[in-house]
Amino acid sequence: MRIVVALGGNALMRRGDRPDADLQRANVVAAVKSLAPLAAKHEMILTHGNGPQVGVLALESVNDPNLTRPYPLDTIGAETQGMIGYWILQSLQNALPGRQVLAMINQTLVSAVDPAFEEPAKFVGQVYTHEEAVRLAREFGWTVKPDGEHWRRVVPSPRPQRVIETRLIHQLVRAGTVVVCAGGGGVPVFRNDVGQLEGVEAVIDKDLTAAVLAEALEADAFLILTDVPRVLRGYGTPQEEEIKHTTPHELRSERFPAGSMGPKVEAAAGFVERTGDMAAIGRLDQCVQILDGTAGTIVTPNATWPLASTL
Repeated sequence: MRIVVALGGNALMRRGDRPDADLQRANVVAAVKSLAPLAAKHEMILTHGNGPQVGVLALESVNDPNLTRPYPLDTIGAETQGMIGYWILQSLQNALPGRQVLAMINQTLVSAVDPAFEEPAKFVGQVYTHEEAVRLAREFGWTVKPDGEHWRRVVPSPRPQRVIETRLIHQLVRAGTVVVCAGGGGVPVFRNDVGQLEGVEAVIDKDLTAAVLAEALEADAFLILTDVPRVLRGYGTPQEEEIKHTTPHELRSERFPAGSMGPKVEAAAGFVERTGDMAAIGRLDQCVQILDGTAGTIVTPNATWPLASTL
């Protein structure tokens, strides 16, 4: 099978962790240990989050006295793709001796007139107290919003239209390469009035980009791996219930938090609607069981998985 995996940012840095490189690398090694059995048996394209890392590098940039102005978010996004891609690349090479693995820096096309630019909503970086967030917003011109009990910086998050390097990724996968790409949703770019690509100050939702990429690559399965075992119906209420097998229509009839599970549900449901293939949301350490249909929230056109043709 051809599988696109969207690896959650919590696989690299959990909420409240210090953003030390050693800790993140150890988390990557643990993540790859779970993913290696899938990569050994199937074609795999692996994407990853970068929200915490973007925030760390952005804060370093605004505090650097040697810079005339901070680095823009598209450039910082490319930096995180290289950094995280290197960690994942090396871990996969060590876990899959003899297998070709490649990490790529990718651009993702967005619309210059996407309404998201008028209403920043994507969380990036570390969590702060309300007082810290207000001070940083005043000092650096950030937009900040509450994220649970904490506060974080928010930036525009336009919808992805296409990963620019899709054809090259397709060639590599067909040649048997495990490809790490579209990290953090890819570097956001648009075409200017003469048709050339330009970076833009934004961060793209990595799950939505992964869904666009999975569709373009004709993936058989699209896995969104995070730190929760299943999507919950009625989250936070006495009627809270795990969703095991479902359809896009059933998922869309529920309400999910816009800043966390909402984009994941949208990405999974959209992929299944457009392709008729399987998507799933679940725990990283249960990825093998998710593909077998015994763990996670499985989304298919008729709520049935696995299909006879995949057994």
